[in-house]
Amino acid sequence: MADVTFTSHKEEAIKAVSEAMARALEICGGKAETYAKQLAPVGTPESTGIPGYHGGTLRNSITHEQWDEKTEVIGSTVDYSKFVELGTYKMKARPFLRPAAENHGAEYKAVIERELAKLNN
Repeated sequence: MADVTFTSHKEEAIKAVSEAMARALEICGGKAETYAKQLAPVGTPESTGIPGYHGGTLRNSITHEQWDEKTEVIGSTVDYSKFVELGTYKMKARPFLRPAAENHGAEYKAVIERELAKLNN
């Protein structure tokens, strides 16, 4: 009887799946960032009472970042973003981050499935 040798490709498979997930998360993060920027309120001279005011700081501060192979974070670098997102006792909430993440779940799932499907090719 001939000797049979089995070769494990477990490590390569794990690496390929991790890389596919990283790509998928980056794509989803970019999409969520775009959606959040579309939803972010932008101040105007009328809304602020400041003549000549040019808004957009909040919108321009929105970004996404991959923290690890399972976590993509979308957020803003300006301190007041939490007050806009969640509201205060003086101001109603105007969510832009949560809807950008939650309202496009089917699209994000499709991106992940597409990136993982590429492993079969």
